[in-house]
Amino acid sequence: MSHMKAARDARSAAVVINAGSRRGAAGELAVDAMKKAGVPITAVHHILSGADLAATLDRVLADGHDLVVVGGGDGTVSYAAGRVAGTNVTLGVLPLGTANDFARTLEIPNNLAEACATVADGKVVDVDLGRANGKPFLNVASVGLSVAVTEALSPRLKRYLGPLAYSIATLRAYARHKPFRARLEFPEGDHEPMELDNLLQVAVGNGRHYGGGNTVSPTAGIDDHLLDIYAILAGPLREHVSIARLLKDGSFIEHDKVHHLTTRRVRLVTEQPLPVNLDGEIDTTTPADFTVQRNAVHVVVPQGSTSAVFDGPSAANWPPS
Repeated sequence: MSHMKAARDARSAAVVINAGSRRGAAGELAVDAMKKAGVPITAVHHILSGADLAATLDRVLADGHDLVVVGGGDGTVSYAAGRVAGTNVTLGVLPLGTANDFARTLEIPNNLAEACATVADGKVVDVDLGRANGKPFLNVASVGLSVAVTEALSPRLKRYLGPLAYSIATLRAYARHKPFRARLEFPEGDHEPMELDNLLQVAVGNGRHYGGGNTVSPTAGIDDHLLDIYAILAGPLREHVSIARLLKDGSFIEHDKVHHLTTRRVRLVTEQPLPVNLDGEIDTTTPADFTVQRNAVHVVVPQGSTSAVFDGPSAANWPPS
């Protein structure tokens, strides 16, 4: 079946809105705006929990909708991307969360009216999906500091401070962080195994942005079929302040306390199992196998977006052999 070129070509669209996301209350207005713009919406679901989300997506896919518009933050969108990966169902994105890094990567406007117009008038591209022990992530999977940041990010902090909440949570988490050791193994033999000690964080990036606008690396892209790995060694706070400044544009990978490399597959092993943060949700633990599922997700982006193209599936990459 040839791929959908635009949302108006859809047979029928379902909208799934995470009512608990930071701007979830704006969902109804968004639905009206998309209907007026010609998106063939035949079902609208408001969900409040991850369990709701799973059941609702199962239902929506079973009902045969070929466009699913998801309103929520990065965790919601990543979960939905994992469900539609490898199918001909196209994903539309309404950035209703705090960070909205996937939308930022794809140049989907943060303004809700403009995001609705993008769903109606945009083009369909396909993007890579990261997997950690099979669980999906679009932006970044990480171990270490970012997990503590997620734990320090209360819904109240996010609601009142928006993206600034990440900076405050990071300082809180840093104060409590215990450095850890890890081993990186490369099953495809493209790098020698690495033993790393005194780590602050190890991150595996699929997309370009994470953590409220930080950049994975200057060359990272969501359509490059590669994972960007970086390991940050622990050091005094003043050094981390200098790294933090460089996080915005990704140039921190040149810092001498940072190891950076790219690969298609990596295994991260730690002494004790450590939780893994997938796009802001704690969803698996180490040891963790990270893979990239190429061109796995069809998604609507603005006509002018240059972050991804439609270049067709390469089914050979999933499941990993």
